[in-house]
Amino acid sequence: MATVTDKRPLVLHVVYRFDTGGLENGVVNLINHMPINAYRHVILALTEVTDFRHRITRGDVDFFALNKSPGHAFKLYPQLFRIFRKLRPDIVHTRNLAALEVVVPAWFAGVRVRIHGEHGRDVGDLDGSNRKFQWIRRIYSPFVNHYLALSRDLACYLVERVKISPAKVTQVYNGVDLALFSPSQGRRYLTVVGCPFVGPDLWIAGTVGRMQTVKDQVTLAYAFVRVLEKAPVLRSRLRLVLVGDGDLRAQCQAVLDAAGVSDLAWLPGERSDVPDIMRSLDCFVLPSLAEGISNTILEAMASGLPVVATDVGGNADLVVHGITGHIVPAANVEAMALSLLQLASEPELARSMGLAGRLRVFEKFSLQAMVGTYQGLYDQLLRPVLGNLQLPPTTR
Repeated sequence: MATVTDKRPLVLHVVYRFDTGGLENGVVNLINHMPINAYRHVILALTEVTDFRHRITRGDVDFFALNKSPGHAFKLYPQLFRIFRKLRPDIVHTRNLAALEVVVPAWFAGVRVRIHGEHGRDVGDLDGSNRKFQWIRRIYSPFVNHYLALSRDLACYLVERVKISPAKVTQVYNGVDLALFSPSQGRRYLTVVGCPFVGPDLWIAGTVGRMQTVKDQVTLAYAFVRVLEKAPVLRSRLRLVLVGDGDLRAQCQAVLDAAGVSDLAWLPGERSDVPDIMRSLDCFVLPSLAEGISNTILEAMASGLPVVATDVGGNADLVVHGITGHIVPAANVEAMALSLLQLASEPELARSMGLAGRLRVFEKFSLQAMVGTYQGLYDQLLRPVLGNLQLPPTTR
């Protein structure tokens, strides 16, 4: 808990819900790895803060949950105004459309720096063509000092469709913890609790994420079935792991049951041991219909895995087709099945792609680079506001 005499600038991070997810994981990584002497942090969730809060390892971070009901947050404006006036944050950093409207009460409360981050597509606007969503973002734009876009696709969307000045948009990639996510040192990691698939002769493809429509794990389930139809010989060693919980879990199970391959798949629900899960795989698959910059792709690459990902959002910014994995069309069972079939049939190719992916993450997507970009922007935007106050350096 920070004291009233604490002179570090305060960043108030606003999210819709603080729970397991890529956006929220990015917030965790930013706070945990930013030098502790640089900024104080508070997390405000418009709905709820779950046990995911324990991923924050710093003891000086406070949490607020407003239990917002569905719909516009206008009724919460007085409460938000009071929170801002009490905490007096130096920066309010909102994320995604669901939290964007908070910049209005922040402005009324006198918060001088208001940053908005675009982390991925909305479920009802997978290609960014929804004019209503463009219009909403444009309406709130006068209240935003600067935008952060987590992929080239999202940066172009803000500039070309929402009509935000390019000078107000910074594109930043997520970073990954290369110590936490690392390869299995030449052999599969065998101590994943509950996993029924153990043995050097197996070849395991898998994914990790919320099982909701936009993540489209059902296409992966169908692709797995299709691979076994094309190459029945793989039935003895090809396995599928779908980690996560949500509405699509039952649908995926139904697809596997109907094909008679449920014994070849493991659907354990949500897990907290994702690094171990990654080390148990031979290939990572991201079948999403929309993405910003996927944390799980970066975690998989850091773990030395080849990646099969759909050609949406920033996926192609991360995965170099034919070098670190495959980029395939979204919702295309056949294309995904062909990629899986090639990698399962050529394990040496898959391993070389995984090594290339690890090297690419090391060179371009480290946590240090991500934190440096965020802190550098915070410093840049605050200097005109704080005057001659000396800000901490952007490196540890």
